[in-house]
Amino acid sequence: MRLVIFDLDGTVIDSLDDLTDTTNHMLSRMGRNTLGREEVRTLVGQGAKRLVERALPGAAPEELERALGMFLTYNEAHIVEKTRLYPGVREALALLRDRGFRLAVISNKNEVLCRKVIHALGVDGYFEAVVGADTTPFRKPSPEPVLRLLHDFGVAPAQAAIIGDSINDVAAGQAAGVVTVGCTYGYGSLSELETADYLVGSFPEIPGLPIFR
Repeated sequence: MRLVIFDLDGTVIDSLDDLTDTTNHMLSRMGRNTLGREEVRTLVGQGAKRLVERALPGAAPEELERALGMFLTYNEAHIVEKTRLYPGVREALALLRDRGFRLAVISNKNEVLCRKVIHALGVDGYFEAVVGADTTPFRKPSPEPVLRLLHDFGVAPAQAAIIGDSINDVAAGQAAGVVTVGCTYGYGSLSELETADYLVGSFPEIPGLPIFR
């Protein structure tokens, strides 16, 4: 094992409160009813565009485009007001790095927002690469972002693992042939993660997995 790839939202960072505020700002501006935190949780995972589409059922294409602009503008301006690292993230990342693993991020959040939030939270120095929703033509659950990193780092699929909280991470990893680790503490349901090679209930459990010892 040489390369460890992390999802961001729901895996490394708990951003649900900021995403809820952003979603409700957009919904209010669009004249729609706001949603609760747990309702927004079910919308997260496939990027901002898909979240907006699911939050505005029946909206016309021009309405969705306007709403997406509102969402992205507000999200960037308030991206780390309530967002925090999950407990033990910094220590676990340091441990993995010190053991010689190379670390990267693949997220369905746009790359500039990924870089902004991990810099603001002080963990950008751990990650050698960040692949966002707009970095490659396809995003998770497509394996393309994973394959891109395998190529860039010069590692075989069997030498890499992807860690995430949703079916998008598991599906992308399986299609690329890498080891998959499901995070049950994140935003996805347990049923989405049941085919992962490993499951963890907290971030500090990750360095203790057999593949990382």
